Amino acid sequence: MVLELKAVKIEKPAEVNLILGQTHFIKSVEDIYEVMVAASAAAKFGIAFCESSGACLVRVEGNDEDMKKLAAKNALSIGAGHSFIIFMKEAYPINVLNAIKAVPEVCTIYCATANSVEVVVAETAAGRGILGVIDGEKPKGVEGAEGIRWRKEFLRKLGYKR
Repeated sequence: MVLELKAVKIEKPAEVNLILGQTHFIKSVEDIYEVMVAASAAAKFGIAFCESSGACLVRVEGNDEDMKKLAAKNALSIGAGHSFIIFMKEAYPINVLNAIKAVPEVCTIYCATANSVEVVVAETAAGRGILGVIDGEKPKGVEGAEGIRWRKEFLRKLGYKR
């Protein structure tokens, strides 16, 4: 058996957030769509799901054509069965992540980020699977007093802390 490892770079605009995960059933794409719509009326998003049997198509839903195209393109590049990817703008993963985790078909969340992401994929004759992700850059050090102050101010500015 031959096993090939690949790093697939996610292509997206810097301001767009994504959630990458694993699910197990074709109805997931519609269930995740319902979560996204319920979470925020302002969110613009696209979801793509890699079907892993039958027609083996990338199934796409969303409320924004650009986000749907972005999701479909990246899902096809990753090409791992039962994986899904959500691209969103005017919303953040923190606003929807717990609801997505609660979708009965969702098995794993690999990342939720606006960072640059590479997906580590294993490929055999049977297909592809996600081994993990490279999410952003490696640390440059440990925060000091100024870094702590910046972090606290930033979270309060965004409204996540009081």
